[in-house]
Amino acid sequence: MTAAATPAAERPASPSGRRALRFPLAAAMPPLQTLAVLVCGLALRLHPALAHWSAPTLLTGLVLLGAPVAWRTIRGMLRGEFAADVVAMLAIVTAIVLREPVAGLVIVLMQTGGELLERYAEGRASDAVRDLEAAAPRIAHRLRGVGTDEARAAAVASAAATAAPNGDADTFDIEDVAAEQVQVGDRILVRPGEMVPCDAEVVAGSSALDTSRITGEPLPERVGPGATVRSGVVNTSSPLTLRVTAPARDSLYARIVELVRTAQAEKSPIQRMADRWAIWFTPVTLVACAIAWGISGDPQRVLAVLVVATPCPLLLATPVAVIGGINRAARRQVIVRNGTALELLARVDTAVFDKTGTLTHGRPEVTTVETLDGTATEPLLRAAAAIEMGSGHLLARSVVEEATHRGLAIPPATDIVEHAGRGVTGRVEGRRVSVGNRALVADLHPSVHTVLAAHVAPTNGGLRAYVALDGTDDAATATGVITFGDRMRADLPAFFARLRDLGLARTVLLSGDHTENVAPIAAHLGITDARGDLLPDEKVAAVRALEASGRRVLMVGDGTNDAPALSAATVGVALAAHGGGISAEAAGVVLLADDVTRVEEAVRIGRRVVAIARQSIVAGLILSGAAMVVAALGFIPPTVGALLQEGIDVAVIVNALRAAAPANP
Repeated sequence: MTAAATPAAERPASPSGRRALRFPLAAAMPPLQTLAVLVCGLALRLHPALAHWSAPTLLTGLVLLGAPVAWRTIRGMLRGEFAADVVAMLAIVTAIVLREPVAGLVIVLMQTGGELLERYAEGRASDAVRDLEAAAPRIAHRLRGVGTDEARAAAVASAAATAAPNGDADTFDIEDVAAEQVQVGDRILVRPGEMVPCDAEVVAGSSALDTSRITGEPLPERVGPGATVRSGVVNTSSPLTLRVTAPARDSLYARIVELVRTAQAEKSPIQRMADRWAIWFTPVTLVACAIAWGISGDPQRVLAVLVVATPCPLLLATPVAVIGGINRAARRQVIVRNGTALELLARVDTAVFDKTGTLTHGRPEVTTVETLDGTATEPLLRAAAAIEMGSGHLLARSVVEEATHRGLAIPPATDIVEHAGRGVTGRVEGRRVSVGNRALVADLHPSVHTVLAAHVAPTNGGLRAYVALDGTDDAATATGVITFGDRMRADLPAFFARLRDLGLARTVLLSGDHTENVAPIAAHLGITDARGDLLPDEKVAAVRALEASGRRVLMVGDGTNDAPALSAATVGVALAAHGGGISAEAAGVVLLADDVTRVEEAVRIGRRVVAIARQSIVAGLILSGAAMVVAALGFIPPTVGALLQEGIDVAVIVNALRAAAPANP
């Protein structure tokens, strides 16, 4: 193993979850202005010399502030949208015609206040596409000039080591150009720590690539001449010379961006809960108005019915409950980006999971340390950790962490030499140590040839590093192998059982990792539908197929390769603890804690919010219906009716606020 320039982790762009709710100042102005007009107009009545200005002030304010509200509803009606706002619009227009400004302004206040709460609960729109594009590499190091690939490779290695902008002028020049300018057939240099800008083929050099952003595979992928490299992967160890096979606009990373864009555009709009209830409540109100007119012929009585029937419980119950639920979830480090996502959480019946970083920890860990000659494992692990202590390579850090976890004292190492693409050697307590691939150990320790030849590595045993530790005096060289893997998270079987108890009877595992790594985890968790070796567009296709069959899909993932599927799902849940900023922007729910079991809490909170909102709506409409009967009989004037409606609204709000409190055990 060689030291790697570890790429910066993909970070959530000022993490999305923490920005999920922003106070909408523009939406706050209409209710504040309405309240100011009400206060000023009623205050004028208290001064005898100015009392005659009260009615004109209130009526003018009603016209100026109520007209935009009414016009928005009328425009919606012209588009065929008959929502909960229709009754409120009729009440405002009738109040203007009958010169009942106080009743009308109270309705405007409740209408605009409800819109403010709804805007606040919705939060901001997703910036997934923008963040994907921002994360894309902007610059490519294009090689120009003559010479063989071998000559270029030698000069590239020298230039990369010295950080020089140009290599040997007689061999080639390095010019930095925009990634979009690179053409098929161009040679480009990718230094350690840089992202590959285009799909390409390796023509010179050998290195390890971090492909987790694209495939979800947590272990580095070793590539050499002839290997295919996808855009979006990160070079972690040595410089590579690549021949471009597709321009940036047609490469895999660009296709992921387009997948997220189209997935968001094709999602069906979700009808507001209030509008679903208004489908039947609005006609009932109009019938009550007709009855009141038929009984009395008094337009004041019709206005009284409209005022008490104004569906403020519909307008207030859902956003208040949603805000409470969002705040409750945030206290559990579950960030719900908008009210629609919270409502959809209550409706999902199918859970789809990514593997790497979601069901597993998402980083390589030492799974086994074994000797090939019957000696103890601790001296080998201790020596390997000493050699790897100064390396930034992912696997090197895992070796050091395992030795520390076992309580081994790690001695200092000297004479460390890194062999690019093969491993690292050095001396520990005077004894030569080699850690790397089988060929490196065999070349530097000829005495272990027989032991290595007898060792048959399993085909699906994960990534391996061989270790050789020279003996003292006449002692034989100790030989062993360290195997790396991605450990599964704890308590997952119980978590999946709880999901089934919640009604998410079907669970699916979709992963970009190899199928042989996916199958054991699926079997352990009882998942019968598990697929590996999937590209991002194949994950999207699988999610859409589930939705086409009538399923409401909850998609849980953490990487860039999950972003399109998160956008396409009914509701996406992203784990941001690993720095999944792009996936967080594409999802409706973000888990700040590195704990996938918080998905269960998110679903429970969503269902509780919807239940409380529905309860508040039903109770409010029953009270409003009773008030409509009384108003139709002429016992409630419009102004009193408006105040009565306010009392109903307060009761609805108080009940909806329960969504912010923990559920009773």
